[in-house]
Amino acid sequence: MPTLICGSFAYDTIMVFPDRFKNYILPDQIHALNVCFVNPQMRREFGGCAGNIAYNLKLLGGDPVPMGTVGKDFTDYRDWLKECGIPDTFVREIPGIYSAQCTITTDLDNNQITAFHPGAMGEAHTNRVADAGNMPLGIVAPDGREAMLQHAADFASLNTPFLFDPGQNLPLFSKDELLTFLDQATWCVMNDYESKLLLNTVGGTLEEHASRVEALIVTRGGEGSLIYRQGDVVEIPPAPVDHPVDPTGCGDAYRAGILYGLEQRWDWDHTGRVASLMGAFKVEHHGNQNHRFSHAEFKTRYEETFGREYPAA
Repeated sequence: MPTLICGSFAYDTIMVFPDRFKNYILPDQIHALNVCFVNPQMRREFGGCAGNIAYNLKLLGGDPVPMGTVGKDFTDYRDWLKECGIPDTFVREIPGIYSAQCTITTDLDNNQITAFHPGAMGEAHTNRVADAGNMPLGIVAPDGREAMLQHAADFASLNTPFLFDPGQNLPLFSKDELLTFLDQATWCVMNDYESKLLLNTVGGTLEEHASRVEALIVTRGGEGSLIYRQGDVVEIPPAPVDHPVDPTGCGDAYRAGILYGLEQRWDWDHTGRVASLMGAFKVEHHGNQNHRFSHAEFKTRYEETFGREYPAA
């Protein structure tokens, strides 16, 4: 079952500062800040929610069809998508501008300074869900604000079931817009902090808003996740991590697991556990799209981790 993945594509530039920011910043001169951090370590990774979710869904054996807007510097990323067997039919280049870019500098205390340039992502609303034909399943992942509004409305008008993932963009939307998203969506996923932001904006309780969708999924990091559905709560345990390396992109890996379970029409007990294990695989590797596994490896680890048989695809 193909899944249309509406979301961002970005390059993540990650640098490590081998000292502490506080040693270079004078508190009484913060109004005239002018500093340079020399970073001998740097990685450039493929990122963005649509790219990350598509990569992870493909690893699981799913059928991702990403949709997004990119810039004139997307050639290497496009080649990577093709190498992974992910179609780029609806990944549209906007002439004359750059793809979205995220630059992160981390010091020895794990403090981070992040700069983000949205670039071509700002034109994502010019893509329309209908352009991809009759898709049976979709997701609205973090992207340009207007694009998220447009694509949710598109899915709803086509009666296409979709997963709403507001992510870090949640504060961009008003109470009415968030409630509309929930009414349009079939399912919703967010992390624990985002769920608190949601309630701070719209009021009410998670149980109340879960009644607007078929399932409301809240991830809680090392504490697992909760899936609110039909008045019940399904508790999903965390998957143990052997050697944690980099949490960046774990949420996207989890969401790919949810989408794969929806593609396969599994119950939430299995779907949530597949998503949990996807996050564990990701955190054991640097970057967003550097982890790999075979179907047999995933099946074995699933059964060892959760003490149950891996569901048949």
